[in-house]
Formats: sequence, C-alpha cells, structure tokens
Amino acid sequence: MNFNELNLNPLLLKAINRLGLTTLTPIQEKVLPVSLNDLDNNDIIAQAPTGTGKTIAFGLPILNKLTDKDFIQALVLAPTRELANQIKDDLGDYAYYLSGVNVCALYGGEDYDKQFRSLKKHPKIIVATPGRLLDHIRRASIDLSHVTTLVIDEADEMLDMGFRGDLNNILSSVSNTHQTLLFFATISKGIEEIANSYLNNPKRFQVEGKNEAAKTIKQFYIKCEPDDKIEIISRIIDINEYRLVMIFCNTKLEVDYVTSNLMQRGFLVEGLHGDMKQMQRDNVMNRFKSGNINILVASDVAARGIDIDGVDCVINYSVPTDEENYVHRIGRTGRANKAGLAILLVTKGETYRMKQVVNYSKSKIDLMAVPPLEEVLKARAKRLISKALDTIPPRREELIIEQAIEETIKNEVDGYDLIAGLVTLKLQENINQSISSEENHSSTESRIFISVGKKDNYKSSTLVKLIVNISDINRDDISRVDVHDSFSFFTIPSKLLNKVLTSFNEVTTDGKRKVIVEEAKDKGKKTSSKAKEVSKYDYAHHGKKDRLESKSKKKKK
Repeated sequence: MNFNELNLNPLLLKAINRLGLTTLTPIQEKVLPVSLNDLDNNDIIAQAPTGTGKTIAFGLPILNKLTDKDFIQALVLAPTRELANQIKDDLGDYAYYLSGVNVCALYGGEDYDKQFRSLKKHPKIIVATPGRLLDHIRRASIDLSHVTTLVIDEADEMLDMGFRGDLNNILSSVSNTHQTLLFFATISKGIEEIANSYLNNPKRFQVEGKNEAAKTIKQFYIKCEPDDKIEIISRIIDINEYRLVMIFCNTKLEVDYVTSNLMQRGFLVEGLHGDMKQMQRDNVMNRFKSGNINILVASDVAARGIDIDGVDCVINYSVPTDEENYVHRIGRTGRANKAGLAILLVTKGETYRMKQVVNYSKSKIDLMAVPPLEEVLKARAKRLISKALDTIPPRREELIIEQAIEETIKNEVDGYDLIAGLVTLKLQENINQSISSEENHSSTESRIFISVGKKDNYKSSTLVKLIVNISDINRDDISRVDVHDSFSFFTIPSKLLNKVLTSFNEVTTDGKRKVIVEEAKDKGKKTSSKAKEVSKYDYAHHGKKDRLESKSKKKKK
C-alpha cells in the first residue's frame, strides 16, 4: 500500500513525496486507514518496535484534521526531551506545505519564559514530556479543553521511567471528546490498565517484535578480548568511512571510556549518557545531526527517543543486559526500508548473553572477522594522501615548507622516500600493530636482526631493496622495518626465514665487514652466538641507544 491510496490532504501528500516516502510500513498500513477516518474517530492501541514509522502513523491523521481555529487541537506525549523534539521536527516536515501550523514542544530543562512565549503564539499541536506538561497545567499556562487527538508515544518507556501518576493526571485533565492513540513496543500490565481506564473500545494493532526494519539490517558479531574492542571499532570505521555511526554501551563509564579513546585516535566523536546536563545533551545531538561529528557513543537510557535517519552502522560495544535493548539499538539503522548494519562485539564472558539476544530477537547474527591491519593501513594511507593533496598550506608557512622540501631534494633524497616516510609517520600516530586474535598467529612471522643501519647509509627503502636483491623475496613480504644507527630489524613470513638467513651467509658491507643476519629473540630467550654482541637490542627496545656506538666512542677516548 502507498500514500497515494490514503484519504490525505493533497498538501500532506506533497510533503510526503518531498521526503521521498512512497510505501507504508506495516504499522502505518494498519493504523492510518483507521485513524484517518474522521467519522469513526476510533481509539487505537498499537504495538510496534522502535523505528517502524510510528510518527507518521499518528502525525498524518493529526495534521489531516486540523482546523483554522487558534487553539491546541492535538497533544502528543513523549517520555524524553529528545523524542519530543524529534516528533516536533517530523511534524514540521509533514506540514511543510500547510499554512498556519505551529507545533510547540514542552519539556524539562528549558526556561519557562521561553515556553510561555511559544504558547502565546497559539500552537495547534503540543508535544510534551509528562512532567513539564503537568507543570503548565498547574500554572494554568496551557488550555487543553479543545484537544481532539491525544497520542501517547513510547507508553511502555514512560511507565518504566515512573510517569504512571503523571499520565493518569494528564489523561484525566483532557476532558473534551477526543481520539486517543496509544503506542508502545512491549505490552505490560500498566499498558492494559491505561487502555482500560482511558480508551473507548479501541482498535488493536500489532507488528511483531522482529520488525520490518530488521529485515534490511545485516547483523554480525565479532569474537574479541575486552582490550581489543577500541582497536576493532577503529578498524571497522576506518575501512568503511561511514557517514553516521552509533556505538552503544551498557554504562556511562563505558561511554566516557570509548569516547575518550576514539577521540585520542582522531575520530570526530562525542558521548551521550544520563548524567550529562540537558544543554550538553542537546549540543551533542545537534552536532551529530548536522554532521559536525559522525560518531555518537551512547548509553541505552540516554539514547531512548533518539530518532535519526541515515545511521549507517550501529556498533554494540558491549552486549546489552536487557535483550529488548538490542532491538532498540539496532533499530537506529536500516530505517524506512533502507539497508543497515549492526555489529556486536562479544567477549568470552558475554557469549551467554549474546545467545539470549539471538533467541529474543529471533535474529540471524553471522560471525564477522576482524578487519586485517593491512586493509586498514591501505584505507588510511589512501585517505591521508587524498587529504594531503587537497590541503593548501597557510600563506605564511607555504614558503618555509617549499624551502624545506627543496633543500631535502637537493641532498639527493628520493621524492617517493620523502612521501612514504611522511605517510608512515602519520599512520603510526594512532596505530595499534596487532590485537589478541592476530597475536595468536605470531608464530607465522619472524622478526629479523641485521647488522647494518644508518651509519652504513641505509634507510628503510634502501634496506628493503638490499633484502629483496640478496634474498630474492617479494617486497610485500617485508614489513615493520626499523633502522637504527648500527643495526636494523624487519619482519618476514616464517616460511621465508631459512631462505633469507642462507642468502646473507657471505654478504659484507662496503667496508668488508660481514653482515650478520639472525632471527631476533624475545626478551629472556637465548640468543645465537653470532648476535651476542647485540642481544640487548631486542625489537621491543627500539628507542634505546646503540651500544656498539657507545663502545666505539669509549675506545676513541
């Protein structure tokens, strides 16, 4: 079913088409034909998961039957400030071509004087949180006597947040004959009590917990160690270059930890949790919606009511303790039948909780491998080079940079080596060379010591050329090259170890000094006799001074 088949005001239909919406979601298909029927004026109870298009299901009927009268004709209750603002914005989008439609949002944390001024502008629709609405009712600053449509959105969440008493008081105060629409994700005794007390022979509709949006969401899990989660998230985001990403955590401490660590790695990220002041939360949400940041790290409590289109990927930093929260989390992506992606990071201790999530959500969650470091480096290098080419130096620095480059090239420095070195330095700023799952394969690689370095006029590029020429192995087989004054280290696949060692048996430097090539040993392991003099220069000690250099200086003295 599509929107053209509904009995809608043509201007509303034009606004819907402007938003690119054509096909109704299941909950819209069930609710809209009934709620748009002005003659029946049926009360409605609708159970549907988050992200299934409920705002359109109640928003279009509200707008469709507005009159020219300057009084409040519709009231929408929402559990959080974020959701209230989101509903207000959505209603504004649907009413884009209508004239004289003023929507006012009332919520705690905002100055009363500002809300008093908004109410004096004669809004036709009020979207409010229960607590602040009751305050206005007590102050007699709001008149609900002409309300013809009352919507309670996320009713289950309101009850969980302790708004039962407030809801009773508000519902009792709306005495005018009106249509009531009750929306919730999970049924409860409290929901039934409200329905029995305040709704008149309601029509009941339900969309299964496995919502339609979930069908468009590809769900994966990654097995990992707790300490590897930040690195894994970094790699996923680096490779895919998502526009908007939401990362969910179980606690505010996790939110702060993930936010600070990703920020240190250079990502545009901010956190959102319940302990933040409302103004801070608003600023974060505005920055995320506008694209000033593209990663939002949030707790489940703070994220309730957030409704943002275009989230490319949802990452679960930790498996939620409440299975229902998983459904809410992944519902932030794959909206309006668009493709979405959800990734769950699972440690050994979280395996049982993941099984509960799978059983509850009836989801198929496939295993995903951690993106290899090589792919990440390629993506980062490509992006870094592209960014460098688009960067114009400030005028006062341009001449200095130009002179420095010219002087460097005059000293017979290869331009490729200069660029490669600069890219490498930038890439190494925040790179974690391995994660636990990769370290399990460390036996497939060998770290090699070679007794030539900067004093022998070698640098990374020329040392690699030497190794390739002597041992006849591929350039791609050589990695992690570290050149020091009198020695260097490099890494190769273990299967090539004997080939490389044998190739260097008779190799000497220009000064006729024999080149020693040995497998480097981890600290504490016995080192071969040929390399005893450099045994202290284990590859874990790259920054230390060259002992051979120190010895030669002492002899000169």
